[in-house]
Amino acid sequence: MKPFYADEAVTLYHGDCREIVPALNLTVDCIVADPPYGETSLAWDRWPDDWPTAISGAAKSMWCFGSMRMFLDRRDQFVFWKLSHDIVWEKQNGTDLMDDRFKRVHEAATHWYRGPWGEIHHEVPRERNHGPRREIRAAKSVKGEHINDVTGRVRSYQDDGLRIVRSVFRVSNLQGRAMHPTEKPVGILDPLIRYACPPGGTVLDPFAGSGSTAEAARLTGRKAILVEADERYCEMIARRMSQGVLTEEPA
Repeated sequence: MKPFYADEAVTLYHGDCREIVPALNLTVDCIVADPPYGETSLAWDRWPDDWPTAISGAAKSMWCFGSMRMFLDRRDQFVFWKLSHDIVWEKQNGTDLMDDRFKRVHEAATHWYRGPWGEIHHEVPRERNHGPRREIRAAKSVKGEHINDVTGRVRSYQDDGLRIVRSVFRVSNLQGRAMHPTEKPVGILDPLIRYACPPGGTVLDPFAGSGSTAEAARLTGRKAILVEADERYCEMIARRMSQGVLTEEPA
């Protein structure tokens, strides 16, 4: 199958991911998907039925953006996947689709996997601690029954100055600068890719849009395989990728 665009780090295919991905017989390190949520009457906002099953053979790890409504309405289409956890993307500005509900300024990204968890690449990003430093100490475990540690084991702890990144990410959206109606900023894609894809690995984006996943992958030293159904956006991705890695302007 001939790519629409290809370079040393990015390969783009034009078509429906439900047909393209199985035909390519791909094996990648992780999937990063941002499907149409199917929540509006807009022509482009149409959920592609059964896509989670159609592409499941390509990877054992997947991040999927969506809303709570989307995941609940489509839960039966994720039967081949196990839910690991989720993160929240908090934006500086939200949408006012309904005037009888809270203004939604967030989206979720859920992490799914197939097979034994121990075989799934997962590297939690760590960041510099901005709070008080913890001293070297030996302390009894205070974990409760809900996380299965009531042994009272004594553990030695040494503060290395780093902390696990929290599950709520405050990243500005691309309002006024987006090339695609649902374009995700590189800032929210970066930690998800770092978590699920090893350095030098390959990410698959079945709903490529404007190509942000490819840009984030290249910035983190990964490769990307993209599939996009709309030829207009394929042309946009090709132009974007041919210009090299572009950094986003701060909002």
